[in-house]
Amino acid sequence: MFGISTLGWLHTLGSLPAVPLAAYMFARHGRIVPRSRAGAAYFIFMVIGAASVFLIARQPVSYAIGGATLLLLVAGYGIDRLPGASRAKLFVETICLSLTAFLLMVPTVSEILRRVPDGHPLVTRLDAPLLLGAQATLLALLVIGVTAQIIGLQREGRPA
Repeated sequence: MFGISTLGWLHTLGSLPAVPLAAYMFARHGRIVPRSRAGAAYFIFMVIGAASVFLIARQPVSYAIGGATLLLLVAGYGIDRLPGASRAKLFVETICLSLTAFLLMVPTVSEILRRVPDGHPLVTRLDAPLLLGAQATLLALLVIGVTAQIIGLQREGRPA
C-alpha cells in the first residue's frame, strides 16, 4: 500500500507518534519540553524515525535530514546536562527541539503529498507548486514559531 516497504512502514509508524506529541507540547507549553512524559516519548519516537531513515533513504537529502535531526535531538535534550546554570541553555534547547519538529514535518508533508491518494498522488514531482507551497508554509511556521518562543522565554525571564 502506498508503495511503502516493510522497513518503510516501520520507519513511518515508529516516527508518526512524534507528530501529535509535538503538537500537544507546542499547544500546552509553547515548546517541546524534554523533561516531561510527552517529551520523553517524543525523544524515543524521533530517534526511531531519524535513525531508521538511514535504512530506507533513497535521496542524499534524507541522510542529511536524519543526521541533523539526531544532532539537534542530542543537543536539545543534552544541553541541560552541561555544567553551569545559564538561561541561554533554555533558548538553545527550545530552538534545537523546534528544529527537530520542523525536520520531522518537511518529509512527512512531502511523503503524504507524494503518496496520497494511493495510486493518484496529489504531487508527482518535487518541484510541484503544491509541494513547494507546503514546504514554504512549514518554513514560515518555523520562523514565526521560534520567534514567538524566544519572545515568550524572554518575557518569562523578566522580573514582574
